[in-house]
Amino acid sequence: MSNPSPQRGALAALAGTILIWAYSWVVMKQALNWAGPFDFAAIRYLLGAVVLFAALAVSRQSLRPPPLVPTVLIGLCQTAAFQGLEQWALVGGGAGHVALLAYSMPFWSVLLAWPLLGETPSARHWLGLALAAAGLLCILEPWHGLGSPLSTMLALAGGAAWAAGTVLSKRLFQRHAVSALSLTSWQMLVGALVLGAVALLVPSRPIAWNWAFAGALAYSAVMASSVAWGLWLVVLKRLPTTVASLSSLGVPVVSVLLAWLILDERPDAMEWLGIALVLAGLAAVVGVRLGRSEGRPL
Repeated sequence: MSNPSPQRGALAALAGTILIWAYSWVVMKQALNWAGPFDFAAIRYLLGAVVLFAALAVSRQSLRPPPLVPTVLIGLCQTAAFQGLEQWALVGGGAGHVALLAYSMPFWSVLLAWPLLGETPSARHWLGLALAAAGLLCILEPWHGLGSPLSTMLALAGGAAWAAGTVLSKRLFQRHAVSALSLTSWQMLVGALVLGAVALLVPSRPIAWNWAFAGALAYSAVMASSVAWGLWLVVLKRLPTTVASLSSLGVPVVSVLLAWLILDERPDAMEWLGIALVLAGLAAVVGVRLGRSEGRPL
């Protein structure tokens, strides 16, 4: 029988990731008041990488990079492309809608994990996927328009890039004994350097340095970029990609609730229906693994 401790640890890491990332969408939108999208993303991830490498040193883990080629590919997909595209999408789109479009990631992940990892979706996976998809449609209400077409395309492309990074991370964990903290640190450094190069090449207004911007950087670099990415890789290491990816749909749901509480963006009846459908989908997917033993830790 499977040990429940790794199971509980993975669920705790997943809950922490959802809460941190949900609030980060509000912070990311606010940060655009003081900096361009690529400037903010580059500084955020450079600081996040510094925090993670410090954690590596304090925990006495090796600073040697994981296998270079897959680590670079993960950094390009999971940090540079995903974060750069989503921060750019926020320029013309609302935080809630961009977050929801970004979390098309699970649908791409299911499709990529099937041929690349051999993780065939079960009937309950497909049920959860269908419920979550219906929920996202209700929340987005595309029949009323999706706002800026460019913002919509950027957000969807970012979700696909994150899915690619998710599957590449899972495959790396399967093939090599890699520390989650080490992989997070090195892939983030790669992505941050790429984002820094983009920021230097793309013209933008000067950064308005103030305490509010510093607070946004601190939260984004330490909590959203460092702590949450580390927790996410723990989740990927212990849970099947399909379960982890679909469960992460809790982030946009919580983002909607936080936007209501903080930004007074009250959900309408259709959005509440969408949230209920997404939660039902999450319950169906998570129940696949929690209700049965497979002889290996989750």
